[in-house]
Amino acid sequence: MNTKVTPRPIPRPTQASQPFWDGAKKKELWLQYDPVSRRYQFWPRICSVRTGKLNLKWQKTSGKGTVYSYTDTYVPTPGFADRAPYLVGLIELDEGVRIIGNIINIKAEDVKIGMKVKVTWEKLSDDINYFAFEPAK
Repeated sequence: MNTKVTPRPIPRPTQASQPFWDGAKKKELWLQYDPVSRRYQFWPRICSVRTGKLNLKWQKTSGKGTVYSYTDTYVPTPGFADRAPYLVGLIELDEGVRIIGNIINIKAEDVKIGMKVKVTWEKLSDDINYFAFEPAK
Protein backbone atom coordinates (compact mmCIF):
# COMPACT_ATOMS: atom_id res chain seq x y z
CA MET A 1 0.00 0.00 0.00
CA ASN A 2 1.33 3.44 -0.95
CA THR A 3 0.84 5.94 1.88
CA LYS A 4 2.88 8.72 0.30
CA VAL A 5 0.97 12.00 0.37
CA THR A 6 1.44 14.34 -2.56
CA PRO A 7 2.10 17.87 -1.29
CA ARG A 8 -0.26 20.65 -2.28
CA PRO A 9 1.02 22.31 -5.47
CA ILE A 10 2.49 25.79 -5.08
CA PRO A 11 1.49 28.23 -7.84
CA ARG A 12 4.29 29.73 -9.92
CA PRO A 13 3.75 33.40 -10.71
CA THR A 14 4.19 34.47 -14.32
CA GLN A 15 4.81 37.91 -15.75
CA ALA A 16 1.07 38.26 -16.37
CA SER A 17 0.06 37.06 -12.89
CA GLN A 18 2.78 38.65 -10.71
CA PRO A 19 0.60 41.62 -9.61
CA PHE A 20 -2.06 39.14 -8.44
CA TRP A 21 0.51 37.29 -6.30
CA ASP A 22 1.99 40.55 -5.00
CA GLY A 23 -1.49 41.47 -3.75
CA ALA A 24 -2.07 37.99 -2.35
CA LYS A 25 1.14 38.24 -0.35
CA LYS A 26 -0.46 41.26 1.38
CA LYS A 27 -3.78 39.36 1.65
CA GLU A 28 -5.45 41.61 -0.92
CA LEU A 29 -7.43 40.32 -3.91
CA TRP A 30 -6.26 42.21 -7.01
CA LEU A 31 -7.83 41.49 -10.40
CA GLN A 32 -7.35 42.76 -13.92
CA TYR A 33 -9.82 45.39 -15.09
CA ASP A 34 -10.57 46.25 -18.72
CA PRO A 35 -11.46 49.96 -18.95
CA VAL A 36 -13.04 49.54 -22.41
CA SER A 37 -15.54 46.83 -21.42
CA ARG A 38 -15.57 48.06 -17.80
CA ARG A 39 -15.33 44.47 -16.59
CA TYR A 40 -12.95 42.46 -14.43
CA GLN A 41 -11.37 39.22 -15.54
CA PHE A 42 -9.76 36.25 -13.83
CA TRP A 43 -7.31 34.33 -14.33
CA PRO A 44 -4.64 36.90 -15.23
CA ARG A 45 -3.81 37.20 -18.91
CA ILE A 46 -1.73 39.54 -21.03
CA CYS A 47 -4.75 40.95 -22.87
CA SER A 48 -8.46 41.50 -22.37
CA VAL A 49 -10.59 38.41 -22.98
CA ARG A 50 -13.36 40.69 -24.26
CA THR A 51 -11.52 43.11 -26.54
CA GLY A 52 -8.08 41.57 -27.12
CA LYS A 53 -6.51 44.90 -26.14
CA LEU A 54 -3.35 45.23 -24.04
CA ASN A 55 -5.00 47.84 -21.82
CA LEU A 56 -5.64 45.95 -18.59
CA LYS A 57 -5.30 47.70 -15.25
CA TRP A 58 -4.85 46.00 -11.88
CA GLN A 59 -7.40 46.97 -9.24
CA LYS A 60 -7.87 45.90 -5.66
CA THR A 61 -11.29 44.30 -5.12
CA SER A 62 -13.50 44.20 -2.05
CA GLY A 63 -13.04 40.43 -1.72
CA LYS A 64 -16.77 40.15 -1.01
CA GLY A 65 -19.18 38.09 -3.03
CA THR A 66 -22.01 35.61 -3.30
CA VAL A 67 -22.02 31.84 -3.78
CA TYR A 68 -23.23 31.32 -7.35
CA SER A 69 -22.68 27.55 -7.33
CA TYR A 70 -20.68 24.99 -5.37
CA THR A 71 -19.80 21.33 -5.09
CA ASP A 72 -18.61 19.04 -2.32
CA THR A 73 -15.46 17.27 -3.57
CA TYR A 74 -14.94 13.74 -2.27
CA VAL A 75 -12.34 12.48 -4.76
CA PRO A 76 -9.46 14.93 -4.40
CA THR A 77 -6.93 16.01 -6.98
CA PRO A 78 -3.26 15.35 -6.12
CA GLY A 79 -2.14 17.48 -3.20
CA PHE A 80 -5.59 17.78 -1.66
CA ALA A 81 -6.13 14.28 -0.21
CA ASP A 82 -5.73 15.49 3.37
CA ARG A 83 -8.48 18.09 2.79
CA ALA A 84 -11.17 15.81 1.35
CA PRO A 85 -14.02 16.20 1.39
CA TYR A 86 -13.75 19.89 0.56
CA LEU A 87 -15.95 22.55 -0.97
CA VAL A 88 -15.27 24.30 -4.27
CA GLY A 89 -17.42 27.28 -5.13
CA LEU A 90 -18.09 29.56 -8.05
CA ILE A 91 -18.18 32.94 -6.36
CA GLU A 92 -19.61 36.06 -7.97
CA LEU A 93 -17.65 38.95 -6.53
CA ASP A 94 -19.45 42.21 -5.82
CA GLU A 95 -17.42 43.62 -8.73
CA GLY A 96 -19.27 41.27 -11.12
CA VAL A 97 -16.63 38.70 -12.00
CA ARG A 98 -17.00 35.02 -11.10
CA ILE A 99 -14.03 33.11 -9.72
CA ILE A 100 -13.57 29.56 -8.49
CA GLY A 101 -12.15 28.92 -5.03
CA ASN A 102 -12.42 26.72 -1.99
CA ILE A 103 -15.12 27.53 0.55
CA ILE A 104 -13.78 26.94 4.04
CA ASN A 105 -14.80 27.31 7.69
CA ILE A 106 -18.32 25.99 7.03
CA LYS A 107 -20.01 22.59 6.78
CA ALA A 108 -21.25 21.55 3.33
CA GLU A 109 -24.85 21.34 4.52
CA ASP A 110 -24.70 24.97 5.67
CA VAL A 111 -23.60 26.42 2.31
CA LYS A 112 -26.44 28.00 0.33
CA ILE A 113 -26.64 29.43 -3.17
CA GLY A 114 -26.80 33.21 -2.74
CA MET A 115 -25.04 33.28 0.63
CA LYS A 116 -22.57 36.09 1.24
CA VAL A 117 -18.88 35.20 1.48
CA LYS A 118 -15.60 37.04 1.85
CA VAL A 119 -12.08 36.23 0.79
CA THR A 120 -9.67 34.70 3.26
CA TRP A 121 -6.11 33.52 2.77
CA GLU A 122 -4.20 30.28 3.16
CA LYS A 123 -0.42 30.49 3.49
CA LEU A 124 1.16 27.98 1.11
CA SER A 125 4.77 29.18 1.42
CA ASP A 126 6.74 32.20 2.58
CA ASP A 127 5.96 33.92 -0.73
CA ILE A 128 2.54 32.55 -1.68
CA ASN A 129 -0.84 33.12 -0.06
CA TYR A 130 -3.79 31.54 -1.83
CA PHE A 131 -7.36 32.77 -1.65
CA ALA A 132 -10.37 30.88 -0.39
CA PHE A 133 -13.80 32.04 0.69
CA GLU A 134 -15.59 31.84 4.02
CA PRO A 135 -19.01 32.99 5.23
CA ALA A 136 -19.26 36.76 5.61
CA LYS A 137 -20.01 37.70 9.20
